[in-house]
This record gives sequence, C-alpha cells and structure tokens, in this order.
Amino acid sequence: MPNRSPSHRSRRPALVVCALVGILGGIGSYTFWQAQGASYFSNDPRACVNCHIMREQYDSWQKASHHAHATCVDCHLPPHGLAKWLAKAENGFWHSTRFTLQDFHEPIRIHDKNARVLQENCLRCHGALVADLAHHGAFADVSNHCVRCHAAVGHGAPR
Repeated sequence: MPNRSPSHRSRRPALVVCALVGILGGIGSYTFWQAQGASYFSNDPRACVNCHIMREQYDSWQKASHHAHATCVDCHLPPHGLAKWLAKAENGFWHSTRFTLQDFHEPIRIHDKNARVLQENCLRCHGALVADLAHHGAFADVSNHCVRCHAAVGHGAPR
C-alpha cells in the first residue's frame, strides 16, 4: 500500500473546492447567457421582455406618447449612478425570482418604492411644467401622483 504524504491529503479538499467552484461557475455562466443577462446592463427596452411576462407592458409602451422620448429605464429607475444600478439589481433579482417561482400578480403592478421613483422621474422631466403644483405640495399625497391622471403616457390606454 503506498504511503500517502500529508501534502497529498491536503490537496484533496482544494481539488473538491475547485471542482465545485468550476461547476457552479459553469452553471452560473450558462444561466447568465441563456437569460441574456448582458442585456440587462443596457437601457434597451427589449431587455424588459426577456422574461416574457412584460410583453404587454412593452407593447403598450410602443403605442404610448412617451415612446419616442423615454425608455423603461428613464421612467422606472433613478437617473444615474449607484442608485440606478442598485435599483436595477434589486428589481432584476425580484423580477427573476417572482418569474421563476411564478409568484407575481397578474396584471403586473408597480410597488410603492418603484412608484416613488416613477413620480420623481416625472417631476425630473416635467418639473418646470408642474412647478406650481409641486411648490404647493400637490404631490405629497400619493393619490396625486402624475400617473393617477396620466396613466396612458407610459403604457398607452389603461385597462
């Protein structure tokens, strides 16, 4: 029986760890490629329909008045920097989790946090137009958000 040295035995856990990292890395890379993961780093609205459940929103956006002026990212994410990328990561995580587990509301609804981002983006683009309303606190009440009356500008006629 061959005599195994201590150095030979200490390499076995390292090989197991390397194999597991390789397998997980391969599965992760394949999943990223299959899910068109790189597209989510862009501002291209077509990335929003990769998972298929956003098709109705994408189609209605193409018919809406803001189609030529704003993409999904322009309205639904903070405009720059770390806040934009954190929101993109958080939304991506929850969207993919909900889609994978088939645990999402039909029709899709915007949540409070994202509704606040949407409102901030409305005011960022149209602030001069609504300055008097904003100055008098008209938007302090969530029921007075822009999309209450202007729901069709982003996604066409409401249901």
